[in-house]
Amino acid sequence: QVQLVESGGGLVQAGGSLRLSCAASKRFFSSYAMGWFRQAPGKEREFVAAISRSGGSTYYADSVKGRFTISRDNAKNTVYLQMNSLKPEDTAVYYCAAQRAYSSPYTDKSTYAYWGQGTQVTVSS
Repeated sequence: QVQLVESGGGLVQAGGSLRLSCAASKRFFSSYAMGWFRQAPGKEREFVAAISRSGGSTYYADSVKGRFTISRDNAKNTVYLQMNSLKPEDTAVYYCAAQRAYSSPYTDKSTYAYWGQGTQVTVSS
């Protein structure tokens, strides 16, 4: 069982930045590809970004490409999402998730076995 705890959300003005963190409980954190998803009120949960087990490969939704950066520190069992140039449409609850082994694609939320409780990000115009 993997427990994931997100932090770093908050209220920010458009154009601002936030850094989300997701701390994992499991010792073998490096065995999991990790992803960030978000869900706005009344909308489906959508893929934001993902990172491979080693951190050598990253993937982004078109809507955040060039503005968001996903990274991980396997020594600290933590994955990060640096969010720059935030827009009001980025407002959502952000979730980190650990993907099942040998699953694909990174964008499919059904391939993720463990989820955090979410952290609210609100971008004001």
